Amino acid sequence: MTTYNVSFQPHEKQITVEEGESLLRAAMEAGVHINASCGGEGVCGKCRLIVEEGEVEGGVSEQLSQADVDKGYRLACLSGVKSDLSVRIPTESYIDAKVLNLQATPRKTARIKQLNLEDLKEKGLFVPPVERVYVEMPVPDSMDNQADVTRLVDALQRDHKEHRIEFDLSVIRKMPDVLREADFKVTVTIARPVREDGKNRIINIQPGNTTDRNYAIAIDIGTTTIYGQVIDLISGEVLAQYGDFNGQLSYGEDIISRIVYAEKGNGLEKMHSLAVSTINNVIGKIVKKSGVDKDEISTITFAGNTTMTQLFLNVNPRYIRRSPYVPAANIYPPFKAVEIGLELPDHVTALVYPQVSSYVGGDIVAGIMGSGMYQDEELTLYMDIGTNAEVVIGNKDWLVCAACSAGPAFEGGGIKLGMRAAEGAIEDFSIDPVTLEPMNMTIGNVRPKGICGSGLITCVATMFEMGIIDSRGKFNRDLDTSRIREADGVYEYVLAYEEVSGVDRDVVINEIDIDNLIRAKGAIYSGCQTLLAEVGLSIHDLHRIIMAGGFGSYIDLEKTMTIGLLPEIDADKVTFIGNGSMMGARMSALTNSIRRDVVSTLNNMTNFELSETKSFMDNYVAALFLPHTEQDTFPRLKARLEERRKKLAQ
Repeated sequence: MTTYNVSFQPHEKQITVEEGESLLRAAMEAGVHINASCGGEGVCGKCRLIVEEGEVEGGVSEQLSQADVDKGYRLACLSGVKSDLSVRIPTESYIDAKVLNLQATPRKTARIKQLNLEDLKEKGLFVPPVERVYVEMPVPDSMDNQADVTRLVDALQRDHKEHRIEFDLSVIRKMPDVLREADFKVTVTIARPVREDGKNRIINIQPGNTTDRNYAIAIDIGTTTIYGQVIDLISGEVLAQYGDFNGQLSYGEDIISRIVYAEKGNGLEKMHSLAVSTINNVIGKIVKKSGVDKDEISTITFAGNTTMTQLFLNVNPRYIRRSPYVPAANIYPPFKAVEIGLELPDHVTALVYPQVSSYVGGDIVAGIMGSGMYQDEELTLYMDIGTNAEVVIGNKDWLVCAACSAGPAFEGGGIKLGMRAAEGAIEDFSIDPVTLEPMNMTIGNVRPKGICGSGLITCVATMFEMGIIDSRGKFNRDLDTSRIREADGVYEYVLAYEEVSGVDRDVVINEIDIDNLIRAKGAIYSGCQTLLAEVGLSIHDLHRIIMAGGFGSYIDLEKTMTIGLLPEIDADKVTFIGNGSMMGARMSALTNSIRRDVVSTLNNMTNFELSETKSFMDNYVAALFLPHTEQDTFPRLKARLEERRKKLAQ
């Protein structure tokens, strides 16, 4: 078989592939990410690249204009290698990991609530599930030759009042040498039981007194990104953190694509290895940044949605996407991190947050626990808007939850010039009310390359209030501006012309983009309405809203209510907690009470499959307008619109 060399620019990566191999597959194998929302089926048009040298077969589709083809653009998923190649990934087709590790600056957003470590300590809840105890024992002699394990147990019971003790076999194996090397003065690491009548398990033994160095790792396994933190279990402080894109991204940006891939051949093993590889990379980064020795790490906690959890654990996810939508397990037992390929010492215990259902996973349970919602009396709406959208409503007495199939619009998917929140993405936007000329603010203050999710919300909300689009998301074609135009049978508004953009085309938002956003927000809002109706309540009964996820750190609350994504509620009743999944994972490492409460909380959560809830479709159809067919449910917006109409009539 003939082989060819393919060079990817600007990454300066090269790979040798067989003739006919698709450029998308070549990029995957080379470790070069190209946006491919449809998983390589050629329908999204996101995997654009430019063939600078060499020849490919195919690569042309209706997703590319003739002008694009003449410039050398091809779709990677449809292009077969026919010679040695040099291809360039245009800026709008790859992602920039640098922005993952920048702190988001909230703008006109909700109040921020972070994990209150001092509150944990004051309530006596700062009791990590894994701790270290220093033990001194008498040296054995001819008059005292009891077994090493017995000697250690006696000392623990005598000096530390430890009872119901069991040992990992790995500890017993190294105990004889460690005890004698340390003159029977050692530190043991004890994993505390979840149940009060459970056993304390000795998972490690070290020479000398190392009780002042006890650390944990918390990991959020996201569909798009994987984040990690190193936590000092003595002080409770985060010593280092880092995030990276999930290595599974190149095989599909949504969970369904990855489940489908996992069903093929060795696909499950591939998905598992990519998750583990990304996590190991994150662990390596944060351990190095923190200056912690890996042998000083006692535990690692994980939170992720149901699909990500099963793929990570190498558990078949096939039945997650098939009715009646059954996950493999709700609760996973603790296990040793090395068992699944994590590059950690063999004593490190791994804890995984439980799942509610196929589409409401451990990341949401972690957010509920970390935010403290499960302990509060106030009727609360918890929303996590990311690659997938989940909604939980309730209080300490009851909780109902559902997953909303919102689609990828909030992360730039399904949008003609959509992109993630990376440099060049339009994140804020306004329009001159007289000239209808735009003002674009981009991440990094560079030329616009596209629109991220928060920018899309702001654009649509602003255009709606200005009368540029109507409640159906259609442009007012009678306005005196050249920025509203028709292209390929679809009306659009030009946000930035090519000469001032950061890409080789005009940056636009069109009616299809707006329709996709309306469908996404409609799914979430109707999900909230449906859940409330199922328990005999309405939107007006809500006392507060908790927003989680990276998306929440950017959105303008008023604009979000303007399009009908959130119900109208006073801004001071909206709280943003950031990465709720990570917050919960960190909490699980800091306090054993979370592990004890999580099972009862899980049993307190009732899941609704919205596709099988009769009222959902009616609510969804009603929500497919800006902000909603019932404008009376948005009184502040209604008043603003009426005031505007009065001024225009004068």
